[in-house]
Amino acid sequence: MRTNQPSLLKDFPDTSRVLIHPLTMKTMLHLLAGLVAAFCAGHASRAAEPGSKPVLLYSRYFNAQGEERYQPEGTFKPFLDQLRTHFQVVTHNFPLTAKTLANVDVVLVANPSDKAVKNNPPPHHFDKTSISAITKFVQNGGGFIILGNQENHNLEVEDTNKLLSNFGLQFTNVYTDAKKLVIPKAAPIIGGLRWAYYTGNRVDIQPQHPAHPKVLVQNDLAQRPAKGDRDAEGALLAIAEPGQGRVIVATDAGWLTDSALDGRGIGGVAIQEQDNFEIFLRLAKWAAHK
Repeated sequence: MRTNQPSLLKDFPDTSRVLIHPLTMKTMLHLLAGLVAAFCAGHASRAAEPGSKPVLLYSRYFNAQGEERYQPEGTFKPFLDQLRTHFQVVTHNFPLTAKTLANVDVVLVANPSDKAVKNNPPPHHFDKTSISAITKFVQNGGGFIILGNQENHNLEVEDTNKLLSNFGLQFTNVYTDAKKLVIPKAAPIIGGLRWAYYTGNRVDIQPQHPAHPKVLVQNDLAQRPAKGDRDAEGALLAIAEPGQGRVIVATDAGWLTDSALDGRGIGGVAIQEQDNFEIFLRLAKWAAHK
């Protein structure tokens, strides 16, 4: 678990205009030192307190302004509302830095944007600063989940792969159409569950990488797409364990939308018997070391 770095100045009153009697100065300094120590210990142990919910940050920093897909108050709202039973869910579009990642257990990024939407400014891509912050966050015990997608969904891949290369993983523009995948019972974390997969790209694994990447869900070519003929061999969901942290890369984002979870489906395909929320919940808890 990461060590929090609270700002002590903002949590204590301004004493610059308070006169302290010389005889009490030593006593006051000892008292202040004790308060500071207790404050830091309390904040550093927040996530470890029994019964406390881990914090999941749904970051929209890498999504273009005006992008309507996967909005926290839109198609992702039922999913995030349900997730709040198990996590303290936070959503914002601030840069990911050591400060904004303090007290966060898991970060979720869905469909990072490639280009600007309409007349809005260009979206933020993963750059050296954000890649460094996320990598350090994960190395120190944080969880990071990223969701890919299919073509024509404004998905940014090139700069995203610069981040994923630190974990031995890469998005590839090879696609599989919507299908129901029954995950083998022997699979770790999510074995035996049914994944309503609504079209996405592929994630490639770099063998012998120090982050220990591995396939979690391999596309089962025996289970045919419900619509369409794209059915690429390879991994649709992969994990890695760099340092003390955990990374999850899924190749579809639509599987967590309201219409996927309630069985209405997407793009003329409706997969009603599925365990999509349970799959994500188990993955998120694994990423949070819960």
